[in-house]
Amino acid sequence: MKKIDIEKMPVSSGSRYPGALAAPCLNKLRRRFGAGAGLKQIGINLLELSPGAWSSQRHWHTRAEEFIYVLEGEVVLVTEAGEEILCTGDCAAFRAGEPDAHHLQNRGEAVARILEIGSANLPDDEAHYPDVDLHATAAGYFRKDGTRY
Repeated sequence: MKKIDIEKMPVSSGSRYPGALAAPCLNKLRRRFGAGAGLKQIGINLLELSPGAWSSQRHWHTRAEEFIYVLEGEVVLVTEAGEEILCTGDCAAFRAGEPDAHHLQNRGEAVARILEIGSANLPDDEAHYPDVDLHATAAGYFRKDGTRY
């Protein structure tokens, strides 16, 4: 067994979305535990959402599965069915190929911490974004008409 040094895990902040699509997703931080531990098939992240931040644009995946567990704080889960509040100890899951676009919003006044677990390194996975002009593939971000951002 090898203890993982959390302080040495890779960290990403902000958003990789093109242009104005990044704005609501900028004030967040992901500690990439799975990648830092050398895992190839599963992603494990500690997501820290500052007040007002979104986890992502609302999306769904063709091949990747996602699971979230709220460790601390309160977030609003937005799906095709509407909105619901997730508090500490609540969780949600999203199966691959089901067009239930989702994301988290921190509408509170404190940082929320969420454990994210999901499929990783799926070169044929695509993400669909029904609310904005965006489609993601392994090749990058595209508009819905197929032109590259």
